[in-house]
Amino acid sequence: MDSDDDLYCEYSDEVLFSDNEDGPEVEEDDGGDVDSRRRINYTTLTEESIRQLQDKDISEVCGLLSVSRGLACTLLRHYNWRPDSVSEKWFADEEKVRESVGLLPPGKSESEPLNPSRRCKICLEKIKGGKETLSSACGHHFCGDCWKNYVTFSINDGPGCLSLCCPEPGCKALVGPDMMDLLASEEEKEKYNRYLLRSYVELHGAIKWCPGPGCDRAVQIESGECKNYDVTCDCSYVFCWNCTEDMHRPVDCETVEKWVILKNSEAENTTWIMAYTKPCPKCKRSIEKNDGCNHMTCGKSCGHQFCWLCLGNWDNAHICNGYKDAACDKAVMGARKYLERYAHYYERWAGNHKSRGIALSCLDWARKELRDNLMNAVQNVEGVQMEFAVKAWEQIVECRRVLKWSYAYAYYLCCSEKAAKIALFEFLQGQAELNLERLHHCAEKEMKAYAKGDCSLNEFVAFREKVVDLTSITKSYFEKLVTALENDLSEVTDTSIVNTSIIKSVEIGPLDYEDIYEDQWD
Repeated sequence: MDSDDDLYCEYSDEVLFSDNEDGPEVEEDDGGDVDSRRRINYTTLTEESIRQLQDKDISEVCGLLSVSRGLACTLLRHYNWRPDSVSEKWFADEEKVRESVGLLPPGKSESEPLNPSRRCKICLEKIKGGKETLSSACGHHFCGDCWKNYVTFSINDGPGCLSLCCPEPGCKALVGPDMMDLLASEEEKEKYNRYLLRSYVELHGAIKWCPGPGCDRAVQIESGECKNYDVTCDCSYVFCWNCTEDMHRPVDCETVEKWVILKNSEAENTTWIMAYTKPCPKCKRSIEKNDGCNHMTCGKSCGHQFCWLCLGNWDNAHICNGYKDAACDKAVMGARKYLERYAHYYERWAGNHKSRGIALSCLDWARKELRDNLMNAVQNVEGVQMEFAVKAWEQIVECRRVLKWSYAYAYYLCCSEKAAKIALFEFLQGQAELNLERLHHCAEKEMKAYAKGDCSLNEFVAFREKVVDLTSITKSYFEKLVTALENDLSEVTDTSIVNTSIIKSVEIGPLDYEDIYEDQWD
């Protein structure tokens, strides 16, 4: 299925999933702080398995309190489908619980005396002897036709029927499943039971629906604490358990929420900024980006190479992740600076989002076709492994996701004007992005050529080693970036300058890959 988050990174898998049968573990870093990415166990639930859990809870309350299934269902909904809460409240103060859900206290009559000359308060027709009348647990009687119409309308109106009260003005008695079963048609009963099933998931603290497109499964966390966990549904959609947004590690849920609100509110303002084409800085010809990497080359008549994001000349170590103020007229400096800063980060967020989508398609192609093409290209020589191509694309997909959300983090960091943190962040992000662009370019441009078989075995082996090294290096840089953001750049203690020892500590060596691959990088 089309999904923006149906993969998880190889390096994050070790942290997010546990083989420990004794329960969830809590990892601590060297400083002793609890890592928010805890090892947890979770289960993907189908609709049938959810219904079985719901029936189990209803039966438990029925047996414990000696009440009907309809009443048990009403009580469970009132207490968020938690049997322990129902039993605790019931035995502590049964009368108060009955009052809260509109039930008559024990021993009181559940029907008011019928007057032969009395009229139904809904249709105003006389209730003659022998005419059927019905009441909820409160004892307010109305004619059967009015009750049926009342129930039918509420069910067809949506899930609000789960909170339907007696039609008597001021009465708070809930109309429970027993009345629905008695009056609703089969189609209406099916709707009602589906609403009831959805309420079980939506009110249950440890179960959430998968937000993946077209998915009807839910995910149940088995851990006692539900925080910022990334979970993978059986449909391959990966999402944050806490906020149900797409997986956004290493950015926290609060930042993601602010960014999504800002992005939606600024959509109209930035439409004119975010064009589908950009002019070549040299010949001004409009160019459309149709591949994932940002290294652009104008047509044959021009041949100018530039960066899609900043339109600057492309060189072997091009980095443009840092925001730079543009010269503004004093009268509009504040508004224009805000808009340009937002446009800077939004364009890079959206660019990596689009590049990741393209990379997902390439990953699918790599899994289905590329491995076989590469095997044929080297004539199935024994000992030459082809998984490197798939692993490279998996790393690209995951890194594009991390890089996308790092720009949301960068926007709010830039707004904070913490110079030391901004400098360290832009260094880490820039190095990670530089290596990702190299890996993406290699996988997107060069790998297709080698798949055609236009090379010797020695050339192919050298290319394979190059891709493996680039994948490993890129992974290492992104691990540094993720760790830094999850710690909120805690390495920075000085508010004005960045200690050079911090930057040196995050550099990766000793492999000088720039010299090794400089002749193959254009």
